[in-house]
Amino acid sequence: MKKVLLSIAAASAMFASCQDAPKADTATATEAQAVTATTGTTDYMVDVAQTKVEFVGTKPVGKHHGTIGVKEGKISVEADMIKGGNFVMDMNMLKTDDQDSVGNAKLTGHLMAPDFFDVAKNPTATFEITNVTAGLDTSMKDVIMKDATHTVTGNLTLKGVSKSITFPAKVMMSGTSITADANFNIDRTQWGISYGNDKSLKDKMINPIVNIGLHVVANK
Repeated sequence: MKKVLLSIAAASAMFASCQDAPKADTATATEAQAVTATTGTTDYMVDVAQTKVEFVGTKPVGKHHGTIGVKEGKISVEADMIKGGNFVMDMNMLKTDDQDSVGNAKLTGHLMAPDFFDVAKNPTATFEITNVTAGLDTSMKDVIMKDATHTVTGNLTLKGVSKSITFPAKVMMSGTSITADANFNIDRTQWGISYGNDKSLKDKMINPIVNIGLHVVANK
């Protein structure tokens, strides 16, 4: 009996964990902010071959991992401080990669459809930096990314909807390059992407919380 109870408990724990997005800091969406034009800055151009945007979506019975290609971008620097920047993601380069070729193609096609990102009408997504400060914002409680060096705020545009988000990031700067890493969760419904968000769907429900992982490399 004890072994049966332990097996049930383990299965329940595994089932519950599948409903949750990966543990990460929450990037709460607010109204998009005005972007201040930068002058007199040095631009570091994003290396699209080394830069990576990853996502993890979850549901009660599992999860899926995928990537979105970066088309172009830059980070603007003045006196060793990031003053701005923007990134353009090519939604036609969206793909999932955790199933066989048939499963990946089917899921990728659904994510590109009007139910999700409506890529035909919205072929790009963008992130435009509005503020970067050294250290962590004191209003951010229980930060999970313990080695973060900066707090980044910017306007994320998905499916034609722009929202301001703030998240911690680890930024390394040299005289010729910048690398930045971040990992955070967003609520996709705040961008009008609400497919499968009804809890009455039970095991077919899709978690509204999506995990985003960023690795950015930019060179002077």
